[in-house]
Amino acid sequence: MAIKIIGIGDDGKLSLLPMYEQWVYESDVLIGGKRHLDFFQDFEGEKVAIEGGLSPLVERLKNEEGNAVVLASGDPLFYGIGSYLSTKLDVEIYPYLSSIQLAFSRLKERWQDAYFTSVHGRSIKGLAQRIDGYKKVAILTDEQNSPSALANYLLSFGMTEYKMFVAENLGGETERCQLLSLEEAANQLFSPLNVVILKQVDKSSVWPLGIEDDEFIQRKPDKGLITKKEVRTLSISALQLKRDSVVWDIGTCTGSVAIEAAKIAREGQIFAVEKNEADLENCRENLAKFRVDAHTVHGKAPEGLNEFADPDAVFIGGTAGGMETILDVCCSRLNSGGRIVLNAVTIENLAEAMKAFKERGFETAVTLAQISRSKPILHLTRFDALNPIYIITAKRGE
Repeated sequence: MAIKIIGIGDDGKLSLLPMYEQWVYESDVLIGGKRHLDFFQDFEGEKVAIEGGLSPLVERLKNEEGNAVVLASGDPLFYGIGSYLSTKLDVEIYPYLSSIQLAFSRLKERWQDAYFTSVHGRSIKGLAQRIDGYKKVAILTDEQNSPSALANYLLSFGMTEYKMFVAENLGGETERCQLLSLEEAANQLFSPLNVVILKQVDKSSVWPLGIEDDEFIQRKPDKGLITKKEVRTLSISALQLKRDSVVWDIGTCTGSVAIEAAKIAREGQIFAVEKNEADLENCRENLAKFRVDAHTVHGKAPEGLNEFADPDAVFIGGTAGGMETILDVCCSRLNSGGRIVLNAVTIENLAEAMKAFKERGFETAVTLAQISRSKPILHLTRFDALNPIYIITAKRGE
């Protein structure tokens, strides 16, 4: 017999259809969080509280001979246990209103155009680039990533065009809903049972691919140590990034490549390493300005790369004499179908890179970028040439 997974609200039995309540009382085993089980003090069968991981629960249910009902908050298929259990067991799912659905009803806003995400039991890392620019964002929180922690996080990226709607204990006797500025939310305590909706109330900056070089904070007085806009655009194109790509930027300097990559790989992860401390500080300021929450490491690659998740795309802007050891790591850890893009200024570095990739079984293609920019002279226009750059694209040989 299929196991019934029933969604329930914060008002307990009152949120259930009579048929669902009857199924609960007719079951032999009732499973759920302690809060859910407490709604059924008069249940005479066996109660099982969900604690720890779900694997033991799956094994228990596989061997269960009686009728079992699993209680879950709201809609079990919305960031709930329903999707996991349905891949492991024969289940029937009966949803209640999700907390997000209730929150939008309290806010009196349509929600079909909202972006949904969760930091419940998950890292907040990367949230800034995921949500930047959306007019409405619904977020499931937890005790660590509370509304106040979330507000402080957003303030660190200057995302003050958002107001925060916090809905607590929805459907319960202590329900409270507030629309707050980020500054107000940053200094409040909230119930652990809450959901957050971010509402954009002002325009935000938009950064299409090809951000002007002058927009980045750069080293002074040696301004110019940056992958130029045109070369950066070609290099990022060669990386063939996807929305969920894991990207490494080795020798990130100002962070310009990492930042532009993050605007494409919004649902992925961005990692950057830089040996020069002052450059890394500039990089971090640029990351905050452009709302990119990347994992940054101060070190001379390959130092620090062991902290990074395996990449789908690697950009190498400089090797500081360590090309062999850097490529050893990058080539061995690159995910299937991934690409490495290495920019070289000199013929010697081009030759070394081509030889090193070949020795590691990689195929290469090279683009020589010879870029000139127009420049006014009196009432006329001339061209200024940028340094030529070899853009080497490598992928595993077939």
